[in-house]
Amino acid sequence: VQLQASGGGLVQAGGSLRLSCASSVNIARINVMSWYRQAPGNQRELVASITNTGTTNYADAMEGRFAISRDITKNTMYLQMNSLKPEDTAVYYCNADTVLYIFWGQGTEVTVSS
Repeated sequence: VQLQASGGGLVQAGGSLRLSCASSVNIARINVMSWYRQAPGNQRELVASITNTGTTNYADAMEGRFAISRDITKNTMYLQMNSLKPEDTAVYYCNADTVLYIFWGQGTEVTVSS
């Protein structure tokens, strides 16, 4: 599985961005897809995940501001990020858990200015 993340950039606090993660395989066959992020000096942390049945899960800090979704016809997962804060600045990675293997995308950088 190859994952290509895109959509990062520089945005002012309070703004929005939508990240995309394109998969090289049918995402309906992937057990769980997730977004993680890693800020400088910090460990990588879970942002949100979506299962192959559409069940979503969010980290507490993102609940209500971020929305994870997927388009099976495009084999793409999305992360809509609203009301962005400077502390959301990080490199965002997409992740695919097929049960047997875990795959990572290359990351897309998000910078939120105050």
